Amino acid sequence: MSFPDHLPASRVPDPMQAPTLRWGILGSGWIAERFIESARAHTRQEIAAVGSRSQEKANTFARTWDIDTAHGSYQALVADDSLDVIYVATPHNLHLGHVRLALEAGCNVLVEKPMGLSHAEATEMVALAREKGVFFAEALWTYFLPKFDVIQQLLDTGVLGEIKSVHTEYGEFFTRDHRIFKPALAGGPLLDLGTYPVSFLTKLLGIPDQLVGFKQDDPSGVHGQLSVIMANAAGNQGTMSTTLYGLTPTNAAVVGTSATLRFGSEFNLPGPFELISADGGKRLTWNEPVGRHYEGLCYEAAEVARSISEGRVEARSRPLAATLETMATLDLIRAATGIEFSQSQEVVV
Repeated sequence: MSFPDHLPASRVPDPMQAPTLRWGILGSGWIAERFIESARAHTRQEIAAVGSRSQEKANTFARTWDIDTAHGSYQALVADDSLDVIYVATPHNLHLGHVRLALEAGCNVLVEKPMGLSHAEATEMVALAREKGVFFAEALWTYFLPKFDVIQQLLDTGVLGEIKSVHTEYGEFFTRDHRIFKPALAGGPLLDLGTYPVSFLTKLLGIPDQLVGFKQDDPSGVHGQLSVIMANAAGNQGTMSTTLYGLTPTNAAVVGTSATLRFGSEFNLPGPFELISADGGKRLTWNEPVGRHYEGLCYEAAEVARSISEGRVEARSRPLAATLETMATLDLIRAATGIEFSQSQEVVV
């Protein structure tokens, strides 16, 4: 295919145009707060209820975020039949139990990434959602962004040619009191930061046929950083590094036989990217302001609302098959590097 003379337009609708649903928030941590901020600022979604481990915690969160209904247990939240969808925003190792709780109650569910601790956990959740016939998706918000719809169109048209290599990394700094340093909460960067590059690698190259990696353990008991290289059946390669010790560019490059895709800021956030012909003679740039959760989480909320209103049980931007493939790759990385997580804890309802 010849190099295009322009980039396609994003097909993502204005989040404000999505039908209004009543949301219940299961969990009251940092990501739940960011989700509420973005949904209220950029969509018409109604944050109608919150559920927490105690009535006191629920009341405090509800007062802080001006939420009408506070449930003192997760069981009470999922039993609230005035709600259209439950957003599960608890730590990774509690996702299985909390998603199961909501799905068994017949709720539509959006669960924070990663869906679970393993491919087996994710498979169990997906099977239950399909059995119940309800909407279910992973809140890996990157793939709901307008720029990733443009990238998907480029991939669909084959403008990059055969993808030969994908280079990714993601690093942030965390204080020692952050949950990422807690082994009991499946800490370490792999399931937090690493989900973004691993999902991108898997999307572009598939579940790897070969994978080698190294990790460095932290005194807290979690892995502090890791690097892997993987290859598919054709020998095309992907690399990924992630660390919780400091900020990195968090960039990516996709090298194809016909063109290369490079990002002008963190690849997983709103921001610019560039499509470059293989010989470097032609360039097309997607320009948009660099953003973070406030500017971006609204897109996943809006797509969930559209999907449920239209009777769909999956999100087009993040289908369940893609989530399961990512979880399979994460399992391979854990096996190659010796990373282990505690089993999901008993769910507080």
